Amino acid sequence: MRMRSTVAMIRERIGSEAMAFGVLRGLTLVGGMAALFIIPLRPEHQLHLAPLLAGFIAYNAAVAVVLARWAHEARIVFLATLAADLALVFLLVWFTGGGGSHFYLLFFLLVTINAYYFGPVIGVVAAVLAAGSLATANWLVPEPGSWSQVGARAIILGVIAVALGRVAVQERAARAKAERLNEEMEAAMGRLARAEQLAAVGRLSAKMAHEVRNPLGAISLNVDMLADIIRGSTAPAAGEAEDVLRGIRQEVRALADLTEEYLIAARLPRPRLEKDSVNELVTELVDFLRPVAARQAVCIAVSLDEGLPSLPFDKAMLRQAMRNLIRNALEVLPNGGRVEVSTRCEGHDAVITVADNGPGIVPDAAGRLFEPFFTTKPGGTGLGLSIAEEIVRAHGGEISLASQSDTGARFVIRLPLG
Repeated sequence: MRMRSTVAMIRERIGSEAMAFGVLRGLTLVGGMAALFIIPLRPEHQLHLAPLLAGFIAYNAAVAVVLARWAHEARIVFLATLAADLALVFLLVWFTGGGGSHFYLLFFLLVTINAYYFGPVIGVVAAVLAAGSLATANWLVPEPGSWSQVGARAIILGVIAVALGRVAVQERAARAKAERLNEEMEAAMGRLARAEQLAAVGRLSAKMAHEVRNPLGAISLNVDMLADIIRGSTAPAAGEAEDVLRGIRQEVRALADLTEEYLIAARLPRPRLEKDSVNELVTELVDFLRPVAARQAVCIAVSLDEGLPSLPFDKAMLRQAMRNLIRNALEVLPNGGRVEVSTRCEGHDAVITVADNGPGIVPDAAGRLFEPFFTTKPGGTGLGLSIAEEIVRAHGGEISLASQSDTGARFVIRLPLG
């Protein structure tokens, strides 16, 4: 169990592909060294066996230390060891007969794994170095092997390097494409899940509209009638009764707003695009909300880009999205603060920003803010930001949480100018 966890940790640090390359490289070199104890060396080379083994152990220990220290640079480390690996195989071939040695097969293994891991360019470089090493080893031995065989092996090394390198490039491209398709599919599944949630809201809101809106209307009408009766009364408790009715009216209005929010989420219409001024929309909406902000001692600052051109949008829908953002900002500032609303032109986009200096958004919640029914506020529906996102997407734009911190949050809407 401990060994398995250690292997998993190493794979996570250097990557599965680098891990596979390192294992294959290690097996190639260790196998070659182990074979020295099977194939007899020439007498003049037997005295070199112990230093070779010691150097091999020290070399691989150094590689392991470097990998442990710079695991994220495993590719560069393995590239740096290529020449040393080929030099080691050169010694094995030289010690065991040059061109007639079976250790030349280790050149093929090294070229193969390097061509697959690094691609055709490094593969060809490895093949050239391997062919040169094989020819040099054959030239150094007293009884050289067939030079025609050495040449044929050099050609095969080059073919392997080019072919396998190209296969590796195509395989990685196909893998990257598959990963992109998988990400797109996950995003599509997320959108489908959101659509299913909104469809469920539609069924719920239809029933709620039937069951709640009519009674709310009747209650509101009766409250108004009672208010008119009490207003003309001289009874001692008339003032207290007016306060009670005022509280009832506020609760009825809150329930009506809640019902309306569910209905908007369930029956979001297609936008009717007409060219209009975003600056005028922002100015009208902020003027409408200033009294609410003033009651909370909140300052709403507006910064408009006068050069922002008119663009096609549905005024009622975009107003709803903007209202949701500003209302959220006001809700996190119950006892004073500042909300900044700005517009600007950026490339081919109109950018609208709503920022506040409230408590900010915790990192765990930042990734789920636009999910239907997800809320961080007690009593919230979790539909305000979801509705805003659906409206912006329907206009071909995007909305995002640009920043969140202890000093507030900043939401950005981008709409195409065309």
